[in-house]
Amino acid sequence: MDDQKIKKEVEKFYDSVAKGKEQLKTSREALNRSLGYKEEDLALIPDEANLGLGCGNPQEGAEPKIGENVLDLGCGKGMDVFLAAKKVGPKGFVLGVDFSEEMISAARRIGKKRNFTQVEFRQGAIEDLPVEDSSFDLVLSNCVINLSTEKEKVYEEIYRVLKPMGRIGISDIVLKKELPTAWREDPKMYGT
Repeated sequence: MDDQKIKKEVEKFYDSVAKGKEQLKTSREALNRSLGYKEEDLALIPDEANLGLGCGNPQEGAEPKIGENVLDLGCGKGMDVFLAAKKVGPKGFVLGVDFSEEMISAARRIGKKRNFTQVEFRQGAIEDLPVEDSSFDLVLSNCVINLSTEKEKVYEEIYRVLKPMGRIGISDIVLKKELPTAWREDPKMYGT
């Protein structure tokens, strides 16, 4: 299967989510609670940033600390960015990176509207992060690495951007058995 075709399908799907054309059929709040987000944390997140697309809570085991620099891979509209920003406080910094210009634009609007001054959003690929070496205390990723066709490069980039003794918080999908060929060869399966 062609990697470029997969990337285009994934981008198309997430752009449609950013534009509000794709909707979950379940409650985002109920889903996020079942994935490990606490009620008090969900209350800190701007509702419009909560897309309900994660598959866990990457901050649960790698809690952001006051004053830290945090990077969120595949940030979407910024749910985990905004939550981390509340935890790192005004002296910390949180950067969200996403390949979808639609998602980045939406996240920037939400951040500005809600006066998040210690956040930034950049368009970019998680396989080639638009950030400096050794610049983050914590890297988060919520159900995004599975979308990459170059997972080894993603982990190399995480290692590159982490400060010495930095840590990662990843929530993602892992297969227990091989998928049927038809599913593996369907580029739409990467996004949906």
